[in-house]
Amino acid sequence: MRVISDIAALRTHTAGAPLAFVPTMGNLHEGHLSLVRLARQHAPRVAASIFVNRLQFVPGEDFERYPRTFDSDCEKLAAEGVELVFAPDEGTLYPEPQLYVVEPPPLANELEGKFRPRFFQGVSTVVLKLFNCVQPACAVFGKKDYQQLMIVRDMVRQLNLPIAIVAGETLRAPDGLALSSRNGYLSASERAEAPRLQRVLQHAKARLAEGERAFDALGREAMRALAAAGWEPDYVEVRRRADLAAPERGDTQLVVLGAARLGGTRLIDNVEA
Repeated sequence: MRVISDIAALRTHTAGAPLAFVPTMGNLHEGHLSLVRLARQHAPRVAASIFVNRLQFVPGEDFERYPRTFDSDCEKLAAEGVELVFAPDEGTLYPEPQLYVVEPPPLANELEGKFRPRFFQGVSTVVLKLFNCVQPACAVFGKKDYQQLMIVRDMVRQLNLPIAIVAGETLRAPDGLALSSRNGYLSASERAEAPRLQRVLQHAKARLAEGERAFDALGREAMRALAAAGWEPDYVEVRRRADLAAPERGDTQLVVLGAARLGGTRLIDNVEA
């Protein structure tokens, strides 16, 4: 496995057989590795990136303390047969102030974007830069970050990028908690409580399956359940899977998305309904 930090050197190694690409911020867990395995099904070679992108952290978030486990990450990727790891430093990917940015659509100001201003601008900009550096045939993104997946997919479509976006299912711990690098911030008692978010979303899914169509009330009920257990919920909302628009009564392809803070850790999750 080659670990490359220079863009010019990277491009000499990406020529040839098509690449499937898995962008990451490192601190890899089984959820990331499941995306690597999925990528292998879509191209003869797999590349990954490790880069903690400052542009997608809003003021007061955990950019400085975000866990960086580079050597361990590379060992895990090598064991999965990854051919290339692109690991630029900030000076390589942002050699000057990034004045040109990707301005995402209004959806970027809803759900996650309502609580993390300019988050999706930072995500879209770095993803486009990484795509231009790696030049993959396809890229794999996890469904846990459902809104991110939707925005990246639409960016690729509207900018006519020759890249197929592949969605990977969310990998979970046995108790239902979605795997996330930020789970490591949870105390033992918080970790025991954390699966409640998934249970609340599953309850909303069950209500939808029973025919409930008071979507806003369902979200408010879920938020009250979290708050009663000591969480600080940002949102629980029912949206259409196709475009994350607010659903109408006759819509059946839905997703329930939620984000809430447990202690000092903010968790997100979703379930398709």
